[in-house]
Amino acid sequence: MPDGCSTLDVAEKIGPGLAKAAVAGCYTIDGHVETVDLNRPLPGDCAIRIFTKSDDSDESLFVLRHSTAHVMAEAICKLYPSAKLVYGPPLEDGFYYDIDLEEPISADAFAKIEEEMNRIIKENKPFTRYEMTREEGMCKLRDEGNRYKIDNADRAEGDALSFYVTGDQPGRDFEDLCRGPHVPSTGVIRAFKIRQVSAAYYRGDANEQSLQRVYGTAYYSKKSLKAYLERLEEAKKRDHRVIGKQLDLFYIDEAVGQGLVLWAPAGATIRKELQNFISAELAKRGYHEVFTPHIGKLGLYRTSGHFPYYEDSQFPPLQSARENAKPLMKLLRDSRNAYTLPEAERERTLVKQAGVRESEYPWDEKDPVRRCSIVRQLCMAGMEMCSCAEIANRCEKGGEEGFLLRPMNCPHHIRIYASRPHSYRDLPVRLAEFGTVYRWEQSGELNGMTRVRGFTQDDAHLFCTPEQVHEELIGCLELVKIIFETLGMTDYRVRLGLRDTDSDKFVGDPSNWDKAEQACREAAQTLGVSFSEEKGEAAFYGPKIDFVVKDCIGREWQLGTVQVDYGLPERFGLTYVGADNCEHRPVMIHRAPFGSMERFIGLLIEHFAGSFPLWLSPVQVAVLTVSEKSVDYARGIHNRLREAGIRVHLDDTDERIGPKKHNMRARKVPYLLVVGEREAAEQAVNVNDSKGSAVGTIPFEQFLAGCREEIETKGIRTVRTHGASPASDTFNKEVPNSSPR
Repeated sequence: MPDGCSTLDVAEKIGPGLAKAAVAGCYTIDGHVETVDLNRPLPGDCAIRIFTKSDDSDESLFVLRHSTAHVMAEAICKLYPSAKLVYGPPLEDGFYYDIDLEEPISADAFAKIEEEMNRIIKENKPFTRYEMTREEGMCKLRDEGNRYKIDNADRAEGDALSFYVTGDQPGRDFEDLCRGPHVPSTGVIRAFKIRQVSAAYYRGDANEQSLQRVYGTAYYSKKSLKAYLERLEEAKKRDHRVIGKQLDLFYIDEAVGQGLVLWAPAGATIRKELQNFISAELAKRGYHEVFTPHIGKLGLYRTSGHFPYYEDSQFPPLQSARENAKPLMKLLRDSRNAYTLPEAERERTLVKQAGVRESEYPWDEKDPVRRCSIVRQLCMAGMEMCSCAEIANRCEKGGEEGFLLRPMNCPHHIRIYASRPHSYRDLPVRLAEFGTVYRWEQSGELNGMTRVRGFTQDDAHLFCTPEQVHEELIGCLELVKIIFETLGMTDYRVRLGLRDTDSDKFVGDPSNWDKAEQACREAAQTLGVSFSEEKGEAAFYGPKIDFVVKDCIGREWQLGTVQVDYGLPERFGLTYVGADNCEHRPVMIHRAPFGSMERFIGLLIEHFAGSFPLWLSPVQVAVLTVSEKSVDYARGIHNRLREAGIRVHLDDTDERIGPKKHNMRARKVPYLLVVGEREAAEQAVNVNDSKGSAVGTIPFEQFLAGCREEIETKGIRTVRTHGASPASDTFNKEVPNSSPR
């Protein structure tokens, strides 16, 4: 193709059918990948991918959703003329647009907005791009007076600013500052839905302007949109916050704090079983479990780079408020013994040093009683001040040592490794911990157990020689696969996060980065599944391999992660003595198969809809009596199960058997044993499952053996969208004539 040709030109050359279906293009040249409008000139020789109306790939849907966001913004501006647009990006499952508007947009208005959007779509307006020099573009934006667009333009890169007109008449048709790309015209948009509206802050800053964030989604076909909306409805039924409360698994109590999870006994049982499972696997693989504090000296995290790297998402540094408030506390003690305080000027100096403004606490040297009251207030103000922003400022400037709630476990494990000398014969050293870490997430970002402020990682750090990196990486990846397969989560993809060489976010020797990235790449190739390489998605100290798992209703979750790190051993001066009797630097591997216990269990609640496999269920078996005549037998069954290590509940009340079964099914108990006189006479149990299916009447010993087998093998009973698979085959043996109750 000649220079200056577009994606559309290429599509037409291939065939008229492709040209008619094409909506955008994506070219790759010298490792640079960019998605572009259908009519935009390509940069010479390059590899090209053509997106079509039947293409439901993420990249193609991003273009469609970006264009739909513009159509929604135009519709909102038509209906609400005072609206100021902020920005409207596409998302993984839709799009949103932030709007500065005093009048609230309620769900009742969605139909009106969609009606106006349909009008714009029917007009089949072209999306027209035009560019201006940065200077011209900034003048245009200043004349329009939208400070958000001016700010966006200031942050944009390059010497030119681009605008998109929904139509072909700039200045008359709707237009927006935008980099693109977009579909050729509004008529391409066939299936869309406005989903919700929520509050937001400009740039996520709570001190900034409050905005309205309107969410929507779009697909190329109504069939795909319908399937997505059905998944949303199914997701609502599986919401871990709702099920967690129904099953008494966990709570988030305002008295304790937002984003801090209280594990109820039932939820703690699930967490403990998962920890026992992973601990058993770690023991087989030569890991050593350790325990470390939840806080550490600020200097530790300065060395690691976590402070100030996580500055925006970590709790403020802690300093002993008592130490900082000692002068004020002395004044308070003096005030208890005398109404006359000496050295008034010195006291005033202390007040100023404490950062308290005199206008807030007027100082009266002639009124000692009032001074005593003020001193008490100052002590309290000083205590509060010393533990918050002022200490953070002092710590950041290096003036105070302070402590930090740990944002990561790795610095603590590093210090354990560094506590004694190591030989190459000792390596690899594998240290594991279920370590709780803390992040200061914004309150609007918190979400049940999937986004919290305190969470426990199934963390481990491996210290090895460069020659051992490949083998250790393979072992880490195998462990992640075992966990996912055990839980029936076999639909996943792998994402390789690499550094962006143009960013100053990533620290360390570039040559070590190259080695680490190649090691991750080679390890990922052994998994036998497709993986993508994503530039700029590495941790600040090293590349990583992430597992993105698809749950039973098609949603994707980023879970397990494995990272290779040459940088932290260098920062902390870690060494081992090699075979040459010289000191060498170990390589560090970070790995967390679950990622966060809170997030992982939140996902499991939704994946299983609360119907956990037998080995994870808080209550595994319920024994239900038909009448008082079978109570003694039921109690004996209950005791036998409990002695066998089965988590069992006994209901021997006078309630009818129907409500008893209903109550246990509501609690998602995997197996319900109905026992009456007949079962007592036969030393049998009538087995039902939590979904209402009946296994039948079988000997108790056979049932117990089946339970043990299912628990020991970690059998999965519930891995599909709608309910459980049949019970263990062991339960179904020799019961052809059994009858359910």
